[in-house]
Amino acid sequence: MLFRYQKYHYFEIMRQMLSQKKSIWAVLFGILLLSGCKGPGNESTGVAGKDNPALTSTVIDFNLKKIKDRGSLIAIVDNSSTGYFLYKGQPMGYDYDLLQLFAEHLGVRLEIKITQSIDNSFKMLNQGKGDIIANQLTVTKERKKLANFTNSHYTTRQVLVQRKPDNWRQLTLDQFERAVIRNQVDLIGKELYVRRSSAYADRLHNLAHEIGGDIIIIETEDSLETESLIKMVARGDLLYTVADESVALVNASYYSNIDVKTPISFPQQIAWAVRKNDPELLDELNDWLRSIKRQPTFNVIYNKYYRSPRAFAIRAKSDFSSISGQSISAYDDVIKAAADSIGWNWLLLASQIYQESRFDPNAKSWAGAIGLMQLIPETGKRYGARQLTDPIQSIWAGVGFLRYLDGLWAGTIHDEEERIKFVLASYNVGLGHVVDARNLAKKYGKDPTVWDNNVEYYLLHKSKKEYMNDPIVRFGYCRGEEPVNYVHYILNRYYQYEQLMNS
Repeated sequence: MLFRYQKYHYFEIMRQMLSQKKSIWAVLFGILLLSGCKGPGNESTGVAGKDNPALTSTVIDFNLKKIKDRGSLIAIVDNSSTGYFLYKGQPMGYDYDLLQLFAEHLGVRLEIKITQSIDNSFKMLNQGKGDIIANQLTVTKERKKLANFTNSHYTTRQVLVQRKPDNWRQLTLDQFERAVIRNQVDLIGKELYVRRSSAYADRLHNLAHEIGGDIIIIETEDSLETESLIKMVARGDLLYTVADESVALVNASYYSNIDVKTPISFPQQIAWAVRKNDPELLDELNDWLRSIKRQPTFNVIYNKYYRSPRAFAIRAKSDFSSISGQSISAYDDVIKAAADSIGWNWLLLASQIYQESRFDPNAKSWAGAIGLMQLIPETGKRYGARQLTDPIQSIWAGVGFLRYLDGLWAGTIHDEEERIKFVLASYNVGLGHVVDARNLAKKYGKDPTVWDNNVEYYLLHKSKKEYMNDPIVRFGYCRGEEPVNYVHYILNRYYQYEQLMNS
């Protein structure tokens, strides 16, 4: 019976899409979307499923002290227009901004891991692939079996997202209210598309019992974000979906033809999650959240992403946003060609350019460096750039300098990934200081061919007399924190670029 329902459902939806003159691409997308559909009464296992690996796997023993000893906090997030996204090369978002502050509070670096699956986020957490889930989770009893939740960031309701009538601007208020769904009972027999393993599916199943009738709940693949479903409703590809009111209102400020005023739940808590065997991290997070909420910083961050519709609309329309676009900067084509010439991933070069100039071709530093790649005029001329504010000349000259540095290090640093770190550090602080740090590493028993905790350690310590006055040091004092952070920021952003662009 289920197969018959699904088979009918596939062909009926395809027939409707074709009759509405949808493109063949829309039809093909519909086939992919419906590959995970569920008929009425077929509950998704979600995070509460008995076969869910997040429930059955052993929880790793890795607590707050070990996080601090490692020196990094690993956060599990997803790509969304409010929580975490990329805009003009800069990682942003409500969760991301708060995570950065919390990592600073702990005195560690922030690392980001993206997953589009809610189920997988709990699995990653309990396997130790992350320390905290920060993707605006709704707190439910079933999810509490998998992890401990922090105090709530805020509360929000789940609301129905529906398209307004085509002539809604000409309707009176009474006419409009009659044309949209306001009574939840009217959802009986309606098709609602929601993300698999989301709290929305569970709520709709409960609502169906409450109103005494079947709601046709179609659970899409995890890769289809809630905001993508909202966009499809706005385009007319789908009739209904469900979203948290906070997210729905932000999207409604951009898609003026959607209505998000019909609630389907009571207010629910939105929070982060940590492993059940790490109460120290939970206590630290809760203490920090209580403190930050008393400061203006929290309201600034919240308002920036949830109460700034104009800024959201600008980002939503931008080609340089991971929410809607496929570009990082206006110079992507040049960056790709230049990166290819030295065998680099173009996203790595893009990350370096962002670090140097924030993609501003007119950027100038106090030291006289100019342009996207922040070269001084003498170096620029050496590698063919006569006008450093010209983006093309700046990128190719910068890559020429990188090629030169790579050639110098290739003889001693054979591992390509390690060599990139030496090249980046040399680009930032000069070849001589990195050679000094490498010689110190060799003298004191560290590995001179490895950057992390070896050569970087002595570059950091070149500001101390005992090291900068060592006979093997030729270039004297160096404020090593700057090049060490330079390498870290570029590589960390590069990994984020890879995840966001792929997602």
